[in-house]
Amino acid sequence: MGQVVDRTTFTRRDRQRYRIKVQRCLDTLEEMLREYPFADSEPMTGVEIEFNLVDGDLAPSLNGRDVLETINAEEFQTELGRWNLELNLPPRPLPGDEWRLLEHELLDLLAGAGAKAGDLRTQLVMIGILPTLRTDHMVAESITPDDRYRALNDQMLNARGEPIRIDITGNGGSERVAEDFETIIPEAACTSLQLHLQVAPADFGKYWNAAQCLAGVQLGLGANSPFLMGSNLWAETRIPLFEQSCDVRTPELRNQGVRPRVWFGERWIDSVLDLFAENARYFPALMPVTSEIDPMTQLREHGAPALPELTLHNGTIWRWNRPIYDVSGSEPHVRLENRVLPAGPTTVDMVANALFFYGLLRTLVEAEQPLWKTVSFEAAAENFTTAAKHGMNAPLYWPGTGWIRPDELALRKLLPLAHEGLARWGVSGAVCDRYLTVLERRCVTRQTGSSWQVDTVAALEERGLDRPKALYGMVERYVAASAANVPVHTWEIPD
Repeated sequence: MGQVVDRTTFTRRDRQRYRIKVQRCLDTLEEMLREYPFADSEPMTGVEIEFNLVDGDLAPSLNGRDVLETINAEEFQTELGRWNLELNLPPRPLPGDEWRLLEHELLDLLAGAGAKAGDLRTQLVMIGILPTLRTDHMVAESITPDDRYRALNDQMLNARGEPIRIDITGNGGSERVAEDFETIIPEAACTSLQLHLQVAPADFGKYWNAAQCLAGVQLGLGANSPFLMGSNLWAETRIPLFEQSCDVRTPELRNQGVRPRVWFGERWIDSVLDLFAENARYFPALMPVTSEIDPMTQLREHGAPALPELTLHNGTIWRWNRPIYDVSGSEPHVRLENRVLPAGPTTVDMVANALFFYGLLRTLVEAEQPLWKTVSFEAAAENFTTAAKHGMNAPLYWPGTGWIRPDELALRKLLPLAHEGLARWGVSGAVCDRYLTVLERRCVTRQTGSSWQVDTVAALEERGLDRPKALYGMVERYVAASAANVPVHTWEIPD
């Protein structure tokens, strides 16, 4: 939710007007999808990366605003937590060597930003959940002092009517986090890699369905968030943490089947309009800010409207694969935003994860027999949750194969399909080989960011360190290896 919000309180009339306006935007979008030309040229991609800021003790540093001012680069912006920043890279084509250039650009940006942050005794860390985060960091004072964050916090808590409950039990059952929070600050603990792909509106349904099929595989191969507030929980603890920290439902509403605002979904779709219509049908407004512009009038008299109410509402519903409507210049477009992956461990690992995803999308969308026609939506959702819990060890269901671990599935079937898809996109062979080889070696070694963190902490504890000191030692090693940009499958476990 990156739109400017300059209000923190809303009336009943505000909500009524907003509901009407969202529906008006939806009607306008429906007409546009029938008759209006959308961008449909070369495949454009975008990347957002969320960072943690740490101090000299590798604990969360709450000086995000100061770091942002020191970096002084338009690509960076604040996030909900004062220990977070977000990096938005400009859109770029997918074909050719663009993503090798993206790796270099990202490394240069991080080196420059890291040097400036260092002047404030702060480091940037790309990791799904910062392992040194403690309960005493999760307080109201840790929220970035910005109207939109304050409004979001107030509206979500008002809708829930009681504290935010985080209750996650680890896979072995011996470790658990069960805490109540008076703000939505636990959401700030989740930092992710967000991948965008602009697609033709007529093809959006197929791309979203394919992305949903791949979500479990993405998590299994890319997990990087095993620790929360000192406890070893899921391979990708970020998934249940984000779901719970943004859950405005009371237990009674959950029992009634009310949909969560962090949502995998419940069915395959035919059109991007299906998702926006679900947003309007199922979810009450959190931030009912209404403009005076009528979108239908703007469409007929001035061209493509911004549809601000529709896009703001969409920004308060956190689907793991989210539809985006936007206007660049005077040309509207739709894109798929994939929010499944955690940040890190390295730039090269994130580029490898991205290209694996983009390549598979193309192959699955163009397959003679669509994958989502041969598997139930419930199975795709179960794959997602199972992979979040177990990472590389997750038993996933895949049509034509049955139950299989994600590393075996990638080695036997998916990596060749990703190669084929990237070639269809026009990605150079050298780029395909560089990054998909990283994925291949990760599967062969069966070492993800998550498994490396768990194994390293276990090794340090065997040396006699307690959990806090073991986490510190692990994060210290993580930061050094991440900065060196060596793929996580090559990271060593301490003896």
